[in-house]
Amino acid sequence: MIAERILISGGRVIDPESGIDCVGPVCSADGVILAVGHQPADFQPDRELQVPGQVVCPGFIDLSARLREPGQAHKGTIASEGAAALAAGFTTVCTPPDTVPVIDSPAVVKLILERAQQAGRIRVLPIGALTRGLNGRDLSELGALQSAGCRAVGNAGVPLANNLVLRRAFEYAAGYDLLVCLRPQDTALRDGGCVHEGAVAMRLGLPGIPEAAETIAVAEALVLAELTGVRLHFGQISGARAIRSITSAQQRGLPVTADTALHQLHLTERHVDGFNALCHVDPPLRTEADRAALRAAVAAGTLAALCSDHQPHDPDAKLQVFPETEPGMSTLECMLPLGLRLVADGVLSLQELIARLTVGPARILGLASGRLAIGAPADICIFDPQRCWIVDETTWRSAGRNTPFWGEDMVGRVTTMVIGGCVVELI
Repeated sequence: MIAERILISGGRVIDPESGIDCVGPVCSADGVILAVGHQPADFQPDRELQVPGQVVCPGFIDLSARLREPGQAHKGTIASEGAAALAAGFTTVCTPPDTVPVIDSPAVVKLILERAQQAGRIRVLPIGALTRGLNGRDLSELGALQSAGCRAVGNAGVPLANNLVLRRAFEYAAGYDLLVCLRPQDTALRDGGCVHEGAVAMRLGLPGIPEAAETIAVAEALVLAELTGVRLHFGQISGARAIRSITSAQQRGLPVTADTALHQLHLTERHVDGFNALCHVDPPLRTEADRAALRAAVAAGTLAALCSDHQPHDPDAKLQVFPETEPGMSTLECMLPLGLRLVADGVLSLQELIARLTVGPARILGLASGRLAIGAPADICIFDPQRCWIVDETTWRSAGRNTPFWGEDMVGRVTTMVIGGCVVELI
């Protein structure tokens, strides 16, 4: 696709980084933002998009979404999940390293980037594996991964062998100023659990994962982050006590950031009742108090980003006895309407929601996108905040239908996307 000269008019323009919130035009040319809030006198667009009543904002950025390719095409592909991401307002998606093969070499990075380019949907940013084959012991060639295109490295929730390996990994990454993404969980305390250790787990007779498993892992990582100076990002935080530790670290000036999955702001352990495998996720859904703490941390900016933690599965993955089902939800396409529910409930303002989906993750990754600044990439999301739709076969694009929101009425729908100055109309 060739970038056009585009004029977007009549919409409510929201750019959290600059504080812009007004009704006015947005102009782009040569794949970058040319003007916001006014139309230059000499600007002649190739295409004009008139979007009265809709919101015009930067394209969303997802810090964790499994696209299942390479290696698990029966669950999804870069093409299918890229289409879902685009329909959800995302222009950039980070994919964790637990693909098959693992993203532990420049060759795998190149493969993913090539397939993403062939699909022509979204920008895909592979997260490199901290350890070879995610074995938790032998460090990958982090410099080579960075040169191949990885802006961050992590171990996709797979624990490292011990804290000495974690320290060495932090030191290695810090030498290249690479962001390290951790999903914190103490393996010994987890002890084979599959749901939150609490009243619901006890009633159902399911092995539980205590909140302490996350809290202790966060505390250990923070000590090593302070020792090594690494840029550290905690992904998919689920508990209140971990938030307190992260807040304290940020107040002390450590380069530490964090996100949470949006479904954690809506669902709790009680949604697992009845052995609902669609709510089997990792980290597990926790208590009402934890959910309230997560909401407050997102509003305060301690959790600067909301991610989908998108994990599409084939139907069989959710049909076993509960502990043997595979964890994860297909969530990308529910992100905007679930976010707008938080706005309707007064948890976040619309500007705050958009910030957690755009400039928040962009800053964490060090990207120039996520904003409508002059010269920034023309990655733009246009959505109708009042449009109603139902999660069903006619509206769903992901190959994975493993969502607890199937059949629900949703409010808020993306209508048009602009990626690199190219218009993609969705509805």
